[in-house]
Amino acid sequence: MTSEALQREIHDLDVTVWVGKSGIEAVTDELADQLDDRNLVKVKFLRAARGHATAEELAEELAEKVNADVVQSRGHTAVMH
Repeated sequence: MTSEALQREIHDLDVTVWVGKSGIEAVTDELADQLDDRNLVKVKFLRAARGHATAEELAEELAEKVNADVVQSRGHTAVMH
């Protein structure tokens, strides 16, 4: 897949995983299931989840827990593969 095609696919994705005050532990199983079903999953980190960490740091930590890669992190949203 070309970079341009990947960017288009990412842009068209809807957020399907929200990380809130319960933190990343609460969504690891759901994210793993979604990654099994599809190529890319968009994750949104709500203010309550962030605390002292950045959304980028949380995305990396979450990706590590589900054995995924962060393909894009922008603002409070990350896309995992």
